[in-house]
Amino acid sequence: MIPKEESIDNAFAKFNTIITSLKALDEGFSSKSCVRKFLKALHPKWRAKVTAIEESKNLTTLSLDELIGKLKVYEEVIKKDFEIVKRKREQSRYIALKDRKESSDNDSSTSDSEDEEYAIAVRDFKKFFKRRGRFKRQPHEERKPFQRNKDEKNGKGERK
Repeated sequence: MIPKEESIDNAFAKFNTIITSLKALDEGFSSKSCVRKFLKALHPKWRAKVTAIEESKNLTTLSLDELIGKLKVYEEVIKKDFEIVKRKREQSRYIALKDRKESSDNDSSTSDSEDEEYAIAVRDFKKFFKRRGRFKRQPHEERKPFQRNKDEKNGKGERK
């Protein structure tokens, strides 16, 4: 069996060496039997193409050179498809990493702006109570209770 990674050219060169050696020993094979033997020797990844060739062509009329030509074309198509898939996978991985980086940048900028807002609110809160003198806790005896005065127009209580 021909290994999965081996190209059609290398596989055919090995196959041709074996066939030539057998011819030198007076063990010749017909073109038909060479085609069948080469198809059987291919790795299972070629099974789809082998089946298509067997169904579309009469193997008795198919020459070994014609078979090798068809298999080379198919090999190139597979390589191009593999490269396209590989590029798309790398692009999607790059986009995912880029998106993840952008979202983490957005999260950090959002938390930075929230921190700034909290700092401003706390600073304003402190200023407000320093002006009124109520930022420090007053002893219980010095506290003034709330007094309500009724607003004569609205009838609502007003706090002092």
